[in-house]
Amino acid sequence: MNKDAKMVLLAVSLLVMIGVVMIYSSSAVYAYGKFGDSLYFVKRHLMHLTLGLIAAICCMAVPVRKIAGSARWTMVFFILLLVAVLVPGIGRQVGGARRWMCFPGFSFQPSEIAKLALIIYLADLTSRRRHLIENFKYGFVPPLSIIGLTAFLIFLEPDMGTSVSVIFIGLAILFASGARLRHLSSIGIAMVPALYLAVVFAPYRVRRIMAFLDPWGDARGAGFQLIQSFIALGSGGLWGVGLGRSRQKLFYLPESHTDFIFSIIGEELGFLRTAFVFLLFAVLIWFSFRLSFRIRDRFASRAVFGIGVMIAFEVIVNIGVSTGMLPTKGLPLPFISYGGSSLVCHLAATVILLNMSREAG
Repeated sequence: MNKDAKMVLLAVSLLVMIGVVMIYSSSAVYAYGKFGDSLYFVKRHLMHLTLGLIAAICCMAVPVRKIAGSARWTMVFFILLLVAVLVPGIGRQVGGARRWMCFPGFSFQPSEIAKLALIIYLADLTSRRRHLIENFKYGFVPPLSIIGLTAFLIFLEPDMGTSVSVIFIGLAILFASGARLRHLSSIGIAMVPALYLAVVFAPYRVRRIMAFLDPWGDARGAGFQLIQSFIALGSGGLWGVGLGRSRQKLFYLPESHTDFIFSIIGEELGFLRTAFVFLLFAVLIWFSFRLSFRIRDRFASRAVFGIGVMIAFEVIVNIGVSTGMLPTKGLPLPFISYGGSSLVCHLAATVILLNMSREAG
């Protein structure tokens, strides 16, 4: 294992450990009040972590060429899952969204794993058709069609945040593969009215935008969550109020152990320790990109690049939402937020990255 891979592994290991501690700290009171067990979410998180490690071991055992060879059928499988989750009776509806598939003892979001499947598929497709990528009809449209189909199915759940992340990751891989800027820019321009219509025809999205622009305009409604996040971060100061001593997690800040866990980290650990968490993400992302540029194999290089983009996008959006720099959007903080599908996906992605750096670097 080279130096860059070791830095990635170190950063992920520390982030996972921080995640276990902060999930317990941010969820214990809520878990006891709702389930009568302060360890409820930690136990489930550790179960997800175990599943993630099993998935990681399986991914480590698969050679890079076999991962590339199975990319097309894996993508087809997850597109079928994205269709199936929309079917009543198969997909489970929670909070107005049909995103989960349930099995005895566990449930998962196909959209989370589909992001990783898409990265592998695009890496394989663009490496095989590298001489056609500049051709709009034969090199650009085929991968763009799969990106669009995947994003559209996820959008129907509805899950606009993950849908946008799929588009961003996909276009980033096409850019790294040599797609023409005018092709990419035309898609970007075409997305503007589509995003506008997606927002204006969904009143709850309009409320989120308005709350982002002026959270105090609806302090007891759409702006409540963001204001509580500001209070949490502001209360932390330089050194924090102390681990386990957050006041905002006491039923003030909704989703304190999932989407807004960064705010609790800021409140309890303070600016300096929160900056260390941010530094770990920066190290992970930086060395992921370094690996992608140093790997000689085109497929492996683009897959590692896509994984780095996925992690970077989710970190930026989650922290941006918690600090009020972006509109509220439900993307978890990788390796730290509570969420089994996200954790399993990111652990598997990390091991695929390490596997590729070992075999193809």
